[in-house]
Amino acid sequence: MSQTSEEPETKPVQAAQYVRMSTEHQQYSTANQDDVIQEYAKQRNFEIVKTYADEGKSGLNVAGRRSLQALIADVQNGIADYEAILVYDVSRWGRFQDADESAYYEYLCKRAGISVHYCAEQFENDGGPTSTIIKSVKRAMAGEYSRELSTKVFQGQCRLIELGYRQGGPAGFGLRRMLIDQSGEAKAQLARGECKSLQTDRVILVKGPEQEIETVNRVYQMFVVEGQRERQIADQLNSEGIATDLGRSWNRGTVRQLLTNEKYIGNNVYNRTSFKLKQRRVSNEPNIWVRKDAAFEAVISQELFYTAQGIIRERSKCYSDEEMITCLRLLMDQNPTLSAGLIDAAENTPTSSTYRTRFGSLIRAYRLAGYQPDRDYEYIEINQKLREMYPDLIGDVVSRLGAAGASVTQDVDTDLLLINGEYSASMMLSRCRQTEAGSLRWMINVEQKIAPDITILVRMDAANEHVVDYYLLPIMDIQAPRLLLCESNGVYLDTYQFDNLDYFAALSERKKFEVAA
Repeated sequence: MSQTSEEPETKPVQAAQYVRMSTEHQQYSTANQDDVIQEYAKQRNFEIVKTYADEGKSGLNVAGRRSLQALIADVQNGIADYEAILVYDVSRWGRFQDADESAYYEYLCKRAGISVHYCAEQFENDGGPTSTIIKSVKRAMAGEYSRELSTKVFQGQCRLIELGYRQGGPAGFGLRRMLIDQSGEAKAQLARGECKSLQTDRVILVKGPEQEIETVNRVYQMFVVEGQRERQIADQLNSEGIATDLGRSWNRGTVRQLLTNEKYIGNNVYNRTSFKLKQRRVSNEPNIWVRKDAAFEAVISQELFYTAQGIIRERSKCYSDEEMITCLRLLMDQNPTLSAGLIDAAENTPTSSTYRTRFGSLIRAYRLAGYQPDRDYEYIEINQKLREMYPDLIGDVVSRLGAAGASVTQDVDTDLLLINGEYSASMMLSRCRQTEAGSLRWMINVEQKIAPDITILVRMDAANEHVVDYYLLPIMDIQAPRLLLCESNGVYLDTYQFDNLDYFAALSERKKFEVAA
């Protein structure tokens, strides 16, 4: 009589899966990746015990990919309760522009004794020479794909500019964005924060309300004919209660922007600055700008516009490099700290943009003037960048609330939002600071005078280029005037942490209740 013995079942190897869906490649949905990974795990006797998911995140770098950052942190801190990491393919791990960066993050896992498996690839990631060579090629191809896509997108945008279509950005005072269909017929004006819904639709600039058109022309007359300075014009507009397109008071800088932008004579200009593949933003020389002249209906005459440019250029030429630095030193004697806003507001001083053009950056001009801020120089440009981001972020909030059916009013002076006439909210941007030990910190100064019901704290990434997440902080739970946030803050604060503003918008939705008879 023969006996058969059953082989003991092998205990599954515990594994984590990492999935990522980028805005550039939507067909790689996290659900599809999950299906392939699950099948791979089944065939290889893996048990998936944890999932890290970055949805709608670019793979160009690790900034903003909170789940990948959490995965690496778990591995490095020795708290990962798994022995392997399953990823769809090399490109989902990341389309890093430096292939060595992608290899570095995989090496951190390998050094901790955790292997990385690429489930949809045709090679085994066994550390052998064949897999090493193929991975290197795949990583380079993943980065090259992003570069090629960036080039194609840029070429497409340039083509649309040359056809006279607007590419992003607010319209500006005296102008509005008009949505047109494929045949060129006007469909509707777009409010701030709204965008087109059909790929075949396009956006052009059109004249705004007649009152704003008259104001634009009056500003040029005051500057060219009457010889008034930007500060004088700003003071006059503010005294008359005329606000900018953002609902704010005028200053020397906002008047200068109105006087120097070619869109007011109908020209469509693009590529003044470049920010490709999340690299450093650079200002381009005019010879590589992309333009379409007479693309829109002009608000003012070309003669008036170019006369204003001549006055501005001639005025700039009056200052030598040494005279410009002397102006900064005089400003330093009157103020303990310098900023772009302070320079723009000062009389008989070139504008901050003139300093950037002449010396390459405000920071270099500060150094030449001997200005030593309390913090390192970099924070000056970071704060300027955050100020430039703020209008679009607050505009996005207003748009989201409007889409949810809420009524929103915005205080001109404080930017405080009153939602449905019931509660208020304000937004604060917090730049990221890195400690000597490499930890990330965010500081927030709570505005006690405004005292909104909800403070929307926007945290920036380590490079201060993109938004990491949001904290919705109720006034009742903010006791101190200053808060210092870490990467992890405990349940007391992280309860209010959100990846996006969907929840905040949902709070404003009106609900219908049936009343019993």
